[in-house]
This record gives sequence, structure tokens and C-alpha cells, in this order.
Amino acid sequence: MKSKVYVLAYDIGTTGTKTCLFEIGDRLTLVNSATQEYGLTLLEGGGVEQDPQDWWNSMKDTTAQVLKETKLDPAEIRGISFCSQMQGLVLVDKDLKPVRPAMSYMDQRAREQMKKGIEHGIKIEGLNAYKLLRSLQITGAVAGSVKDPLWKYKWVEAKEAEKFARVHKWLDVKDYLTTRCTGRATMTLDSAFATFLYDSRPGKSRWHKGLCKMFGVRPEHLPDLIQSTDLIGGLTEISAKELGLKEGTAVFGGGGDATLIGIGAGAVEEGDTHIYAGTSGWVSTVTKKRTVDINARIASIVGARAGFYNYFGEQETSGKCLQWVKDHLALDEIDVYLEKKNVTEGEDAVHESLFAYLFESIKDTPAGSDGVIFTPWLHGNRCPFEDPAARGMFFNIGLDTGKRKLIRSVIEGISFHKRWILELSHAKVPASSTIRFVGGVARSPIICQILADITGRTIETIDHPQNAGATGAAAIAALGLGKIHSFEEIKNLIPSKERWNPNPANKSVYDRNFSVFKKLYEANKAHYAILNTYK
Repeated sequence: MKSKVYVLAYDIGTTGTKTCLFEIGDRLTLVNSATQEYGLTLLEGGGVEQDPQDWWNSMKDTTAQVLKETKLDPAEIRGISFCSQMQGLVLVDKDLKPVRPAMSYMDQRAREQMKKGIEHGIKIEGLNAYKLLRSLQITGAVAGSVKDPLWKYKWVEAKEAEKFARVHKWLDVKDYLTTRCTGRATMTLDSAFATFLYDSRPGKSRWHKGLCKMFGVRPEHLPDLIQSTDLIGGLTEISAKELGLKEGTAVFGGGGDATLIGIGAGAVEEGDTHIYAGTSGWVSTVTKKRTVDINARIASIVGARAGFYNYFGEQETSGKCLQWVKDHLALDEIDVYLEKKNVTEGEDAVHESLFAYLFESIKDTPAGSDGVIFTPWLHGNRCPFEDPAARGMFFNIGLDTGKRKLIRSVIEGISFHKRWILELSHAKVPASSTIRFVGGVARSPIICQILADITGRTIETIDHPQNAGATGAAAIAALGLGKIHSFEEIKNLIPSKERWNPNPANKSVYDRNFSVFKKLYEANKAHYAILNTYK
């Protein structure tokens, strides 16, 4: 009889950590999980920060909970891996301790640094032509968003000189945690790509000194590069003691959410497409082509598998829009407190009972929400247009518009935006006819059907779609441990669970609404700038 092989996967999200214990067999089986939330610090001028200690504390607490509930001997855990939010900036000193709070991917303070760094001289699409073309040649993308970590790095250099003088290494969220686990500062290739200082050309795979010089980045600040499946090292004595695990437990590189959620969705071969809807969202297709669409802000980003990329377009706020609906539109007003029981208590209640009830409440609302359209740009947008000033709105409200139509229009607006990205993406990298849909939102059959109707694609889900990132991290650990031997084998570990086919009866109304949806940004772009540009 084969001994069971267990791995821990840490999913470090924007607002909380989920720690998942998986058993590796013919399938990846989720044995137990625990979640702990933490906060974001919002600052004037668009600052968004987190305390890295909060990530570590959440790892400690959730690991202890999983071990307590399963009564598993820590010695049975063969390895750990990570999936995390990306494009954060964690600057550490020589002792590998943060010199300041981490700057979130949502931080928008570095406008001045971006303007000086890439928005001067002769321009293409608003960016310096030479720097744009040079970046595209070497990395396959460009730091064209104020939220990119390159500009955060330059902001710290300009605004916090004393702290910057102590910087030893520039890390992303996951890479800070693997560094803390092992005492070795590394960065996986997907996180390195997101700095836009990494040479992603075939046969290169290294930090590019020329780009560092062009943007004023110190090469010594950049850590060692590793593959996602690489063994970084074992847990140090101190880290093992704090986490309640065995010293020397294997720590693998893991990956960012944009990389591993696709792996966890089972989208691992060329042409496989997945759609993710969590706090943020995206559309991604696996490709061997290094391709970029500057106009649409879609690019081939480096993934976990050598020689493959993810043609990737991001939606800044996706499921977060539904959180907004819960907090500001629905609570109390459509009787979400069933039988005088507060269904918002606890993580499971919030993410299953309450949202399931909200979605059930709109099942009889007509497709197209009687012409009401919602724009899901609650914290700006990245693709297919880059504008941190863009915001959400309800368009075409009438006297007969009730909350249920508004709620349905939010779901449709999120889906319209994904269709927009999907169609632009498909023009350069053909998407698969069947799409894997993952993220917390994918647990709702109603949303799955709406997405199928709006995109015109067959939608498939997997077991525990809300844990796709952790599942991807576990699959990476399985490869690293040699329990499987190729990325293709991951598909066998993560089969599809349910599927939804488009309803042709809803096509015309959705095509009509979508044609209007695409025009709303350009029609209001100038107004967003007036109302929302920071001074």
C-alpha cells in the first residue's frame, strides 16, 4: 500500500490567506483548509499598503488550525508551496526584514515617477517611444501602469531616501515569504517578468542590466531567479518552529496568482483558456508565442512552465464588485437575514450563504436587466484600457429599476468586461471553445450560465474553484517532489466538474447591451479624469 503524500499550499490573497492541505494521488484531493483575513491600509494619494507580518501571522494561525483539525503529524507533510497576489513591492534589508510596509499592487502613488520614467519625449500610446520599444523587445511587455512595481520602487527611492538606503533585495509577496521560510532570497520567473526588468526572450532568462540602467534600478537589489517547481531549500529551524512544521520541509518556488490559478484550473496546454473572477479577474490563454497588444494592454506573460506564456488581460475589480453589492446595495434591503439568522457571520457564511442568496434573488430577473448596464471599474482599470481614474456606474436606470435588476446588471457588467478582453485576446491568440472558470464567483451556477451566454463559450468548473490558486501551488509541489513528471499530467489531477452551454435565446439582448457597454468608457473618460484624478 502506498504511503499518502501531503503538501501544504498557501494562497496569499489581497485580503486574507487560505492554507490548504492536499493529498497527492490520482487526483489532488483537498483534505482541509483554513482562512484568516487581514486588512489593507489606504493612504492619501492612492496609497495601498499591507504589513508583511500579517501574512506571516496568518500562515502561522491557519497552519495550526489545519494541523489541529486533521491531527496530522507535521513530519508527514512533504513540501509547501505558495500562490500569491502579484506585483507587490516588498523591500528587505540585509537581515531579510522589510524596511517599510509592503506596497500593494493596487497602490497608485507613483504617478510622478511614472511620468518622469516613461511618459516623456516622443510617444507611442502615451509612452516614451524608445523605452516602450526597448522594453517590448527584451521583456515582451512594458511598465505602462502606475500600479507596476517598478514605479513603486522609484517612489520609495524618491520619497523615503533613508529607508531606500537600507534596501538589500526587491521581492514580491510570495518571494518574501519563501525567503522568510528558507533564508534564501529568490524570485520566480513569473514575478521577475512582472518587474519588467527580466529578459524573457528564448534562451535568455535573466535580469537585464540595460533595462536596469535605463530605469535607474540597482541590479544588486534583484534576487536570484528560480523556476516555480524549483526546490529553494528546507524550512529553517526558526521558521519551522513558528509554523509548527518540521525543520527541513521542502519549500518550492510556487508562483503568483496570475500563473498558478490557471494551473489550478487545469489550463496547462497550448490553447487552453481560463477565466478567473476573484477580487480582481482576468482572461488567460496558454501560448508558446511571445505576443503583445499595446492598444488592448494584453501581453504574453511568463508562466510556471518553461517555454510557455499566458496571453493575459486583467480586470482590476471583478468579484470585488459583488462584495460592493453585498456591503452597499443589498444588506438588509432584500431580507438577507434569513429566519433572523445573521448569514454574514464567518467566512463560509459570507462567501457561500449570503452570496448564494443574492444570486438566487435575481434568477427571475430577465437577461439584459431591461437595458441597465453596470461598468465594473470600481478601482480603475488595466485592460483593454489603462485608467486609474475610471469608475463604476449604473447606466440607463428607469423608474421601474429595482435592486434585483441592479444586482443582475453587476454580474452582467463583470461578464461583459471579460467578453471584451476575450474577444481582443482571441484576435491574436485563439482561445479554446471550452473555458475553465475559477475563483469564488465560479461557485454560482447562475453566474456560470450568464458568463456562458455573454461570451458564447462553453464554461466548465472544477471542484473547489475558489481554491484554484492553492490547487495550482499543490500541483507545482507535486512536480517538484517528482510525484508527477510533466505539466500535461496536471490535467489528470484536476478534472472538470460541471459545464454550462450558451443559451441562444439570450444572445441578441446580450449582444445589444455589450455594444453599448464598450462605448461607455470613451463617452465618460474626460469626466472620470475631472472627478477622480489625484492632485
